[in-house]
Amino acid sequence: MIVSKPDEAANDEGDVSWDDAMALLDEIERLRTIVATNEARIAELDRLAHHDPLLGLPNRRCFFANLDRLIAQANRYDAETAVLFVDVDGLKAINDRHGHSAGDKALVEVSRLLIQSVRTGDLVARLAGDEFGILLENSNELTGWQTALRIIETIDDCGFCVDAVCLPLSVAVGVAVIRPDDCPESVVARADQEMYKIKGI
Repeated sequence: MIVSKPDEAANDEGDVSWDDAMALLDEIERLRTIVATNEARIAELDRLAHHDPLLGLPNRRCFFANLDRLIAQANRYDAETAVLFVDVDGLKAINDRHGHSAGDKALVEVSRLLIQSVRTGDLVARLAGDEFGILLENSNELTGWQTALRIIETIDDCGFCVDAVCLPLSVAVGVAVIRPDDCPESVVARADQEMYKIKGI
C-alpha cells in the first residue's frame, strides 16, 4: 500500500490518500482506547468477583480456588500447608448494641490485624459474615497453631474503640493441615471443627 504525501494526489489504484491514512490511524487509536477500557472493566469485574467489597480481602471463591491449588501442590510435591479458620466472637452483639457501622469497623480492624499477624505471602480471606480463612503455605501444624495463638493474642490486645466506646474484640481459631486425600471442603471442615473445640462448644 502506498500513502500519498499531502501534496500528491492518489492516482494509482493501490494508493491511499494522506487524509485516508490519517483517518485510519485515528480509527486504530480509537479501537485501542476501547480495548484498553474493556480490559480495565474486565479486570475490575474479576477483582469484584474474587474480593470482599467491604474489606478488600479475597473472598470465599478466591480462597477455595487457592486452597484447591495448594492441595494439588501438596499431592505433587509433598508440600505442607496449614489452613486456619477464624471466627470473630460477639459480632452480632456489636451490631445489635452499637449498629452495623460499628460491626463493619470491627471487621475492618480484625482483617487488618489478621494481615498484620501473618507473612506477606500468606492469604487472608473473608469466608462469610464473621468468618475468615487463612492459608499458610509451606507451614506445618505447629507453625499453624503458633500463628493462631499470635492472632488470638493480637486481637485480644488491640483496644478497639468506636465513638470513644471501647469494645472487646476476640476470635477463635482452628487449624488443619492439608492431607493428600483432601478436597477444599474437607480441610476447611477440619479447621472449623478445631475452632469449635477452642470455643468449647
